[in-house]
Amino acid sequence: MQGIDWSVVVEYKENFIRGFFTTIELTVVGILFGTLIGLILGLMNISRIKVLMIPAKAYVDLFRGTPLMLQILAIHFGIIPTVCEMVGVDTPSALISGFIALSLNAGAYISEIFRGGIQSIDKGQMEAARSLGMTYGQAMRLVILPQAFKRMLPPLGNEFIALMKDSSLVMVIAVNDITYAAMTTAKSTWERLAPYATAALMYLVLTYLLSRVVFYLERRLETGRKEG
Repeated sequence: MQGIDWSVVVEYKENFIRGFFTTIELTVVGILFGTLIGLILGLMNISRIKVLMIPAKAYVDLFRGTPLMLQILAIHFGIIPTVCEMVGVDTPSALISGFIALSLNAGAYISEIFRGGIQSIDKGQMEAARSLGMTYGQAMRLVILPQAFKRMLPPLGNEFIALMKDSSLVMVIAVNDITYAAMTTAKSTWERLAPYATAALMYLVLTYLLSRVVFYLERRLETGRKEG
């Protein structure tokens, strides 16, 4: 049986290095914008104003009810070119399409985490804050969200890790992430196991590092609560 030729990974190391940092970029951008979108949608979802609640629910149903790969393809090959043609600008790179697709998809899932976290806080907290003269926005920002965030951090951490792994789907639009680097190396060298094993190891490293960051934040919040 022929051994694994790890030399192909060294030969194509630049692709893997570029893919490693591209995956990090996709994850960070997806987390930042996905969290912002999720917070806005979560607040819209718990409002009693139908003009806000109905579009938010429709958004969540759309992005949670369709495959992420389909969303990536539709955004890159359909929506973005159409919009760019209408406004008369050049179509951006596939990486931008990846940023947009991952952020929009993550926002739908994160919104449900925010909604559940906010609704888990006793209603008396809001009533007490309002009785002290706070506006709804001040009470939400200063009283409700800080308490809810402690409860939301574990599911948010799981969503961030899932987002990082789901970023591999951008390979379908030729974004040079870790998976794309492994695939192109395998096609060029006919060596299958070494490139994909290297990609798997890279994802394991990123997953571990991200999980440690979430664990550190959980410990910090727990320590802060005990000291308080």
